[in-house]
Amino acid sequence: MKPLISLKAHGILDYVGGLLITFSPWIFGFAKLGGAPLYLPLCMGSMQLVMAIFSTHPYGIFKAFPMQLHLVIDMIVGIILIAAPWIYGFYHFVFLPHLLLGLVSFFAGLLTQHSPLYRLELFDERGYR
Repeated sequence: MKPLISLKAHGILDYVGGLLITFSPWIFGFAKLGGAPLYLPLCMGSMQLVMAIFSTHPYGIFKAFPMQLHLVIDMIVGIILIAAPWIYGFYHFVFLPHLLLGLVSFFAGLLTQHSPLYRLELFDERGYR
């Protein structure tokens, strides 16, 4: 099966998505809730931006982080964002931004070239093939 998202497209999506997730509490107006609704997207989005800077995709700056691990972490972040409103009980106040951004993160990780969906790549202890 051919990947739907190229590494270049994923690199752009990393920076845009990371910024969108980080600032989603203010963009969508739920920052005043504080607690988990505020800090989960803030932490997850910031982590996405740091991971994008250090990843081996074409737009990574330092290229120290294997792309396949990056994609698995994208999927884990997506699952956390999707489940967080119900786990932490704030779904009565806000859930749609977490759900939508979590779905984007999960499927971006799943459908990008080098994803474990397509094939498992083995690396040595330094992260090289």
